[in-house]
Amino acid sequence: GKIERIKFQSSVSCWGYFSVGANGGIHEYADSQFGHIFAHGATREEARKALMLSLRNIDVVGTIRNPVEYLVELLGMNSFIGNTIDTSWLDGLIKAKSVAVKYDKFD
Repeated sequence: GKIERIKFQSSVSCWGYFSVGANGGIHEYADSQFGHIFAHGATREEARKALMLSLRNIDVVGTIRNPVEYLVELLGMNSFIGNTIDTSWLDGLIKAKSVAVKYDKFD
């Protein structure tokens, strides 16, 4: 897919970068990750809230799927908030189909 526009506003506690070419193509070495967003805070909870706010405000326009809504949902789960997760946590959610992935009209 191609990206027409990414609207992302960095803040004091959250910043990001994206690998998108001038014609909207994803850089060939970017794999499935066309960007990275980082958050920090005095506590894990402050960083989590900053990341959720940034993800809720990002706008990715183009013919490409992105997991923004899915990530916001994951960040809001009690197990994530309580930090009771491990490396198999996401695999378990996917297997149980307990988090729905929503795609737009391009899929």
